[in-house]
Amino acid sequence: MRLKTFKGGIHPYDGKEYTKNESIKIMDASNEVVFPLSQHIGAPAKAAVKPKDEIKVGQIIAQAQGFVSANIVSSVSGTVKSIEPRLDASGEYKDSIVIINDGLYTKSYDEHVNDVNSLSSEEIIEKIKNAGIVGLGGAGFPTHVKLSPKNRDAIDYIIVNGAECEPYLTSDYRLMIERPEELISGLNIILQLFPHSKGIIGIEDNKPEAIELLKKLCADQQRISVQPLLTKYPQGGERALIYATTGRKIYSKMLPSDAGCIVNNVATVIAVYQAVSFDHPLISTIMTLTGDAMNAPCNIEVPTGTNFQYILDQNGGLKIDPEKIICGGPMMGTALMSLDIPATKTSSSILALTKDEVAANEPTPCIHCGRCVDACPSNIVPQLMYRYSQKNDISAFVKIHGMECIECGSCSYICPAKRNMTQSFKKMKRLVSASRKK
Repeated sequence: MRLKTFKGGIHPYDGKEYTKNESIKIMDASNEVVFPLSQHIGAPAKAAVKPKDEIKVGQIIAQAQGFVSANIVSSVSGTVKSIEPRLDASGEYKDSIVIINDGLYTKSYDEHVNDVNSLSSEEIIEKIKNAGIVGLGGAGFPTHVKLSPKNRDAIDYIIVNGAECEPYLTSDYRLMIERPEELISGLNIILQLFPHSKGIIGIEDNKPEAIELLKKLCADQQRISVQPLLTKYPQGGERALIYATTGRKIYSKMLPSDAGCIVNNVATVIAVYQAVSFDHPLISTIMTLTGDAMNAPCNIEVPTGTNFQYILDQNGGLKIDPEKIICGGPMMGTALMSLDIPATKTSSSILALTKDEVAANEPTPCIHCGRCVDACPSNIVPQLMYRYSQKNDISAFVKIHGMECIECGSCSYICPAKRNMTQSFKKMKRLVSASRKK
């Protein structure tokens, strides 16, 4: 049977052999932990503590503001040092709560088990909100908002993104291998909110062990199926995943819910299970430490707020000075200017590379080969988008559907002229958004 996929895409070197067989290790937090108030899409949270306050693990230290926002919960016990701007992975300084970790990890909550089946939809959503859960696949959209569409009966599919198509990253794969029961239980909790929907776990076929394991565990599940997908980047992109698993299409002006779908990644669904079943807040993230400059590539569970340099030091460090360090994967991650930054809810990896291949490439004139058009998963024309981006021609960029770009980087990767197209499109989309706000 032909594997399901989408039109376009590329096949970059995946680099997963570094860590795919490395079990998740749990580590403690650094002596100083930093919690940016903006770790999610939407309004930044508002600090609910002040300097010198004593803090416990699981305590809400910043509260969601407005409809699209998320609580921030402390991963340590200790004392608030300050509330001040601190550098994050984006290279910007953001207001942050700084806590001195006392190393005791005194909890503000008791371990207990909830009767999930007796909970109402409102109670489930409230537990997810209190836990501060956001999309852990990178976007950081507040999960309680995503699971509260206008019409629950219009949702046909709850899709779990197990593709993990970004090269080098293996944290979601390890979760599927090590915590599959929690994944299935979390999906069942979400399905409890949508009685007319079916659950689909989409997994690329370069993860046969995960596919086999989850198929076995889902054999008796009436509402859940496992869908093997063709290994191709960006198979885990929301639009690509929805099309591959359901045949439905969405565009920039649509939400997945408009097509009767809700998508969450593996780590998010497991966080939902922990929050609803045990009132366990989101206080850690699973990260992959990888790349050819890494001394001991591994997968680790990191308390949020933990310093990146500390994470590296506690896990073997670097064997050679890298030319580039990336937070996230090489396709959509962010190149770091400093390791003195905190792990946030959406931190997925530290990728250390001995060679900066992008910087070594000198862009040359376009040869009109059309490879970018063939690779684009959004079925638009990157060649023309780049031309109008260079001219800052907003109207022309919009007219050729430039706002449909998902910034996956496929065009830049495949371009024989080595043009930095995706970077130009990001800039252009910001200009368009700013002009619309005016």
